[in-house]
Amino acid sequence: MSLADKVLAVNDNLPIRTDKPVHSGKVRSVYWLTEDDSRRLIREKGYDVAEDTPLAIMVISDRISAFDCIWHGEGGLNGIPGKGAALNAISNHWFRLFREQGLADSHILDIPHPLVWIVQKARPVKIEAICRQYITGSMWRAYGKGERNFCGIELPEGLGKDQKLPELLMTPSTKGILEGIPGVPAQDDVNVSRKDIADNFAAFGFRNPEDIAVYERLLAEGFEVISKALAELDQIFVDTKFEFGYVTDANGQEKLIYMDEVGTPDSSRIWEGEAYRDGKVLENSKEGFRQLLLNTFPDPDILLNKDRMDEREALARDNALPEAVMMEVSRTYVNIAEKITGEKLPLSDNPRAEIEAVLGREYGLIQD
Repeated sequence: MSLADKVLAVNDNLPIRTDKPVHSGKVRSVYWLTEDDSRRLIREKGYDVAEDTPLAIMVISDRISAFDCIWHGEGGLNGIPGKGAALNAISNHWFRLFREQGLADSHILDIPHPLVWIVQKARPVKIEAICRQYITGSMWRAYGKGERNFCGIELPEGLGKDQKLPELLMTPSTKGILEGIPGVPAQDDVNVSRKDIADNFAAFGFRNPEDIAVYERLLAEGFEVISKALAELDQIFVDTKFEFGYVTDANGQEKLIYMDEVGTPDSSRIWEGEAYRDGKVLENSKEGFRQLLLNTFPDPDILLNKDRMDEREALARDNALPEAVMMEVSRTYVNIAEKITGEKLPLSDNPRAEIEAVLGREYGLIQD
């Protein structure tokens, strides 16, 4: 079996029973179950959700997205070996810690396979909740151009690249295009202030103004849990993105939960502590892959300038990256997952066949 066969690159054509279109994102595909299958699984498995809650199978791929494009390697290698399993394992670990420490639940109800989650439908809060502990990336680029106000927060003069910030900053942006909010352009991924959110809480998906404080507490506490655990491994939690939503439990109680993924190399920057103390930044996250792309192509502005999307998409389509590069990225993902979880990462020889087998045998969800 070739290396390419061990990678799950296409994850939207599994024979999972559904009566709705499969939603396929950059990395994950979502199969909404039929109402009958949702009710049956809630009853059989005893999930702590209302009996009419819609459920979905969420299958993660090994694809790698950077600068809003999917990248591929030589020899038909259309993903990073082990990447999907690494992201899920890391998220599973942090979600479990959050639950154990009394923060909040997540959307995940069951984990049938290292690449698969069974999730409950949530009513999303329309915010990319970004926390920053160090000034780097887009914030540093803007700061270097003279910007000092970020999401309504004034930054002091004299900060240096990759320096620790005076305090943890919450710099939210819009998730999706939100219409009719004063001062907020109707575009995806626009920075917003706390005042923007408070003045328009319903437009952002909050049930009431008080939940903004709950979301901020879950942000800060979640960041602290991950940051503390990583520090014990001599890893620095630099910045990350959280997402939230509302669900209803079996008792009819509505609650705010964590969604998507948390604390992964895709959604966060993680640095090696020893290298940072020596004045160097050594990435244990996708940021290393982004930097590699910026250094590989002669005109990095194509990757950074949203007005050049056509050229960027052509770069990703027409350039197969060397297998050695893909495997180096694989080592980053696998190593940090094993460091965080303290366990060997389960890697599949034939992920598609394994997923079909377990979802058919134990959940009755594969179409005849």
